[in-house]
Amino acid sequence: MKKQLLWLAVFTFIFSVNAQEKAKPIFKDGQAQVVEAFKDSKNWIRHDLWVETTFDTDGDGKLDRMHVAVTRPKQTETEGLKLPIVYESSPYYAGTAAFAKGLFWNVKHEIGATPQPRTHVEVKRRGKRPIISNSQIRTWVPRGYIVVHSSSPGTGLSDGSPTVGGKNESLAPKAVIDWLCGRAKGFKTRTGNEEVKAYWSTGKVGMTGTSYNGTIPLAAATTGVKGLEAIIPVAPNTSYYHYYRSNGLVRSPGGYLGEDIDVLYDFIHSGGEDLIPNKNYLKDNNNSKKFIRKRDYSNAKIRDTEMANGMDRATGDYNDFWAGRDYLNQMKPMKAALLMSHGFNDWNVMPEHSYRIYKRAKEMGIPSQIYYHQNGHGGPPPIKMMNRWFTRYLHGVQNNVENDARSWIVRENDKRLEPTSYKEYPNPDAQPVTLYLQPGAPETGKLSTIKSTTKTTETLVDNYSFSGEMLAQADNTSHRLLYVSPTLKEDVHISGLASITVKIASNKPAANLSVWLVSLPWNKGRRAKITDNIITRGWADLQNYKSLRKSKPLKPGKFYEMTFDLQPDDQVIKKGQQIGLMIFSSDSNFTLLPKPGTELTVDLKTTKITIPIVGGTTAFEKATK
Repeated sequence: MKKQLLWLAVFTFIFSVNAQEKAKPIFKDGQAQVVEAFKDSKNWIRHDLWVETTFDTDGDGKLDRMHVAVTRPKQTETEGLKLPIVYESSPYYAGTAAFAKGLFWNVKHEIGATPQPRTHVEVKRRGKRPIISNSQIRTWVPRGYIVVHSSSPGTGLSDGSPTVGGKNESLAPKAVIDWLCGRAKGFKTRTGNEEVKAYWSTGKVGMTGTSYNGTIPLAAATTGVKGLEAIIPVAPNTSYYHYYRSNGLVRSPGGYLGEDIDVLYDFIHSGGEDLIPNKNYLKDNNNSKKFIRKRDYSNAKIRDTEMANGMDRATGDYNDFWAGRDYLNQMKPMKAALLMSHGFNDWNVMPEHSYRIYKRAKEMGIPSQIYYHQNGHGGPPPIKMMNRWFTRYLHGVQNNVENDARSWIVRENDKRLEPTSYKEYPNPDAQPVTLYLQPGAPETGKLSTIKSTTKTTETLVDNYSFSGEMLAQADNTSHRLLYVSPTLKEDVHISGLASITVKIASNKPAANLSVWLVSLPWNKGRRAKITDNIITRGWADLQNYKSLRKSKPLKPGKFYEMTFDLQPDDQVIKKGQQIGLMIFSSDSNFTLLPKPGTELTVDLKTTKITIPIVGGTTAFEKATK
């Protein structure tokens, strides 16, 4: 009897242990929930490795390896649990260069002139193994994901060379995803042969990140790599031409006057300290060095040759160098579901970067949503949106997210994490309203839906000493032309891309052209919001009036016609305001700054601005009559 009771107790104990449910992801309302068993960071497993790629870009004759770090719940080791991956890659993890004097290009010179040489700087790598980054971890690991980070080529402990949009920056994250799916090799050390397997991976990967870290998910997706199911790029740079040029014009990203692609290269190049044989690639006093750093090899090959020959700061023309760094041109293989995020007032990586990719993804039939807020650079979607996106495409939970509203816009007075849903972006009810110019310089002219029948011209004089903000507020100035609508009696909702057609003559062979759409009167008070004054902006080089690939010097006094888009926007202009079109030349925060005095003469009869307004001409006329 005692033996029977003992066996019964043992059996009951074994049964109860086996009956205990193993830790696994939990879902509610279509979202992955925080799991108690995954919460404690003390129980997370963290390790690093190197994934072998298919390329060699640092001159050592060996395939480059990317440094990768993994953070996962202990149950992936103790209970055989397999989970999907949230993956972020970056060139910034090991630190960046200081903003040394001379790092940026000198912008004070005539358009088309050869700029002065700039100063090169070097990054001193920071950070220790095995941690590459802590981003994403506290959000996603407790919710049943494994978080993976990697340093991009030529940064941190990754081999290779940074190319700032080159092919290796797409193939590097592809290799990591291939490893996560069992198709590529991972190694315990940078040079060793002991392999590491991703036995804890389900083979379902999602990528996210902000700015450059948001560009890399798109770069990986354009390879069509199997296993990359969804991406959430936040404020991504989707074309380095659109980042450093604008309609043929040499234009800096906001806040970084004089930056160009080679500056960014120096800024991120934190790797490459190993020595390699010098195959007469670099010479010192005409005597070839026996060994050089990989960094020096990359500098000579990428920065001082490929970039120097391709970036063309003289004309600003589009060319094959820039075409190869435009992800719109590479989207054909893309399959990953896309949730795009951006700020309408991001004047660093401007909102067109997300819109152009979102538009193409829709055309390709890729599941797509776009989230826009009214602030500046950065700003991911609300966690609920991201959670539903990854839950659907990484865990395979049928939460119907693909049938949610395509467009989510944060309205002007709402909190950034409380967007309003719309059927689409641009708003399907927006229709183009064309406004024509009536004279008024040097004070203010008018914007009207009625086209002038009289040929009239007005002239402005370039002077970069006056900022765009100063010019928009001036009652009387010869340095800009300003045309305003009647005072709005009702709110006007703008949604989409405004487009301008200008007919202009210059008294010099080249000139900057800057266009701002503004809301007046200008609010310069302490409580002014980012949406109060600037609606949208655009820049162009009249020398590219026929083609972005071929600029042609202007004949002084001859009129040239050019049409180009301003940055996308979705904004409600409140009643009591006026919509103003400001045309000027040098924009002190964005363009080259030539000697003041260039004259631009605008043909008002031909020049017009087309604005996408919800309700179209009927709504605009109702608001202005």
